[in-house]
Amino acid sequence: MDLESAIRAHALSLGFDACRFTAAEAAPELALRLRAWLDMGAHGDMAWMAETADRRAAPKALWPEARSVVMLGVNYGPASDPLAALATPGAGAISVYARHRDYHDVIKGRLKQLAAFMLKRGGGGDVKVFVDTAPVMEKPLAQSAGLGWQGKHTNLVSRDFGSWLFLGAIFTTLDLAPDAPEPDHCGSCRACLDACPTQAFLGPYRLDARRCVSYLTIEHKGPIPRAFRSAIGARIYGCDDCLAVCPWNKFAQTAREAKLAARPELESPPLGDLARLDEAGFRAFFSGSPIKRIGRGRFLRNVLIAMGNSGDPALAAPAERLLDDPDPLIRGAAVWALARLAPERLLALQERAGSEPEPTVRDEWAKETQLPEKAASP
Repeated sequence: MDLESAIRAHALSLGFDACRFTAAEAAPELALRLRAWLDMGAHGDMAWMAETADRRAAPKALWPEARSVVMLGVNYGPASDPLAALATPGAGAISVYARHRDYHDVIKGRLKQLAAFMLKRGGGGDVKVFVDTAPVMEKPLAQSAGLGWQGKHTNLVSRDFGSWLFLGAIFTTLDLAPDAPEPDHCGSCRACLDACPTQAFLGPYRLDARRCVSYLTIEHKGPIPRAFRSAIGARIYGCDDCLAVCPWNKFAQTAREAKLAARPELESPPLGDLARLDEAGFRAFFSGSPIKRIGRGRFLRNVLIAMGNSGDPALAAPAERLLDDPDPLIRGAAVWALARLAPERLLALQERAGSEPEPTVRDEWAKETQLPEKAASP
């Protein structure tokens, strides 16, 4: 058995669902597209993308000795409708990838095992493993290796697994025969572009992260811009809309990895229960989950936006309680939520704005308590 076949067979035995190879060469057109995207500010608060742009665009810029890249995929296909939570009254919608154990923990150990096997089987050399933890553009590399192609929503699409593949990479000094790249199979379809709730796509293959629900609910650290709050709906961590509507999902399979099976309590979690989580409760409930990384403040900000969009007056009481939260990010979102669930109650409490120390929260109070007056104006 040749080295490439041996590596592929061992990868599958470790639990990877796909393994292919590409050369560690730069793609000049990719660097140009990345620079244009950064220059227009479409990366938002993600300053690290600009800071690492030179290394991100070329594997050899990150590690000059690299000759080949092994791209690995792990299927995390959901067992049920990924968008069902959006139609569940009083529930929050969590992206499929975050409903189970943190995929970094699942994949990284296997990457190290495969890397060790490669060195032993290849008779030496060197390796570096990556799983979303370094300036590596996994999706273009995965397309170059033939795992799939970047669809019009900029995410990877696989003919075997649809939209649901976690990616990992092994850079190596070994000289591995590259696989053929996967051509684009999107055709004239634009289902993913039309499905976006915040119209984050500037066109096919062009995403403005500043409008993307996943960016707004995960990466963005401040108050969510008012222009997008209603469109976010019940999405409290990430968004699967553009992934879920892809026609190639007809070939998707349910994840075979038990650690990637959804936790039942995260499939349609009640917003009222989530709003009651204190710091200790948040950390305990999301132990081992990627959600834990954004912290309680950002997460409850998202929960409150969803509560405000729910139209459920029963959620007014938990929203009101959070007006006194120590975190100003939560207090500001609570003002917005209560204004939609019980506006008369918010008006009765508006004297609190006078003692609010945080300018962004005072701004929320000012905007929301003036809404009736503005509505009456011609």
